[in-house]
Amino acid sequence: MYTNRKYYEPYVSPFDPCKPIRVKSYSTPPNLYLGFQPPGLEQFSPREALRAGTLWKVFYDPYEKNKEG
Repeated sequence: MYTNRKYYEPYVSPFDPCKPIRVKSYSTPPNLYLGFQPPGLEQFSPREALRAGTLWKVFYDPYEKNKEG
């Protein structure tokens, strides 16, 4: 199984004047985990597809605001 959110711990310099951010995260799109588009993928209804921005449910990636920013 995969997750769309990845986390890492950047290097923190002892000479950095700013308060360090110990853990950072980034989002990866779902299409990275699907080598090709197989036939018969589950689809949204036309109205739901317009709202989601994609026809296929496997490619839907809701926007989540970063808690850091």
